Amino acid sequence: MLSKEDSRRLAQLERQLRRDDPDFCARMGGGNFSVPTPRPPLALFFLAAATAVAAILVAAAGWWIAAVVVAVWSVVTAIAAGYRLRRFRSR
Repeated sequence: MLSKEDSRRLAQLERQLRRDDPDFCARMGGGNFSVPTPRPPLALFFLAAATAVAAILVAAAGWWIAAVVVAVWSVVTAIAAGYRLRRFRSR
């Protein structure tokens, strides 16, 4: 019989394992755990496009430093979307 503290710790370890490796838990637990289906990162692509348009508008207004900051943010977002898309397609 486990003590209350041991039961709490075991439940915490189970939650962490489900979060870290749901495929392993599904194999070991008879498929009781659902594995989330991956989705393409469309929201990141839309965000990158919107920030690129914002960078153009800010540059047209003459705020060059702000335009550079927004453009860099747009590029970083586009790179993150591309990275996630590559991971999505490799599954």
